[in-house]
Amino acid sequence: MPFLQTFMSLVKLSIKGISYSQTQNGAYALILNEVDGERKLPIVIGAFEAQSIAIALEKEIKPPRPLTHDLFKNFAERFDIVVKQVIIHKLVDGVFYSSLICERDKIEEIIDARTSDAIALALRFNAPIFTYKNILDKAGIYLKSNTAETDSGAQEIDVLSNPETFGREEESNQSGDVYSKHSLQELNELLDQAVSQEDYEKAAKIRDEISKR
Repeated sequence: MPFLQTFMSLVKLSIKGISYSQTQNGAYALILNEVDGERKLPIVIGAFEAQSIAIALEKEIKPPRPLTHDLFKNFAERFDIVVKQVIIHKLVDGVFYSSLICERDKIEEIIDARTSDAIALALRFNAPIFTYKNILDKAGIYLKSNTAETDSGAQEIDVLSNPETFGREEESNQSGDVYSKHSLQELNELLDQAVSQEDYEKAAKIRDEISKR
C-alpha cells in the first residue's frame, strides 16, 4: 500500500515564497501554504538551501552547472529512482523533520532528510509536499497585513514583509532602483551574465525588474 494512503491526516502544502528571516541573521524563512486552507507554515532554512529552492522556482534561470540538488536528481534518475512525495512528519523544539518517499521498480523506500533539502528535491521531481494535521495545528499561522485575533483564537502574524522576494527587502529595493535605469536589452544581458557567474540572488532581482516591464 502506498505510504500516503496509510495516513489519513496528511495535509497538502504549496510553496508561497521565501523571505529574509527577521529573527535569525543569515537565515531565510520558507513559507508553505495549506492548499485547502488559510494557514501558513514558516520554516527557517539556510542561505544555500534558500538559493537552491529559489532557483527551482524560477523556471527561466538555468544554472550553467548542476547544483547539489540538481546533481542528486540527475543521479537518482540515472538509477531509475523517483521522489514521489515529501512528508514533514515531526516537529521537535522548533525543528521540522521530513522524509522522502522514493520509488524504484515499484518498491517504495522512506529516506530521512532535512526539510529544506526535501523541499528542494520535491520541486525538482514535481513531487507533492505534505505534513500532518497535528503539526499544522501546532505550528501553522495565519498571515494578514495586521496582527489580529482569529475566530479560533489563533494569532495572525505578518511574518512576510515581501514574501515573493529572495533576499533582504532593503537590498531588493536598492537593487530595483539601480536596475530600473537599464533598458530591457541591458537587463537581459545582465541576467545572462549573473547566471553564468552563478550569482542567482542577483539574477532573481534582475528577473523581477524584467517582469515589471
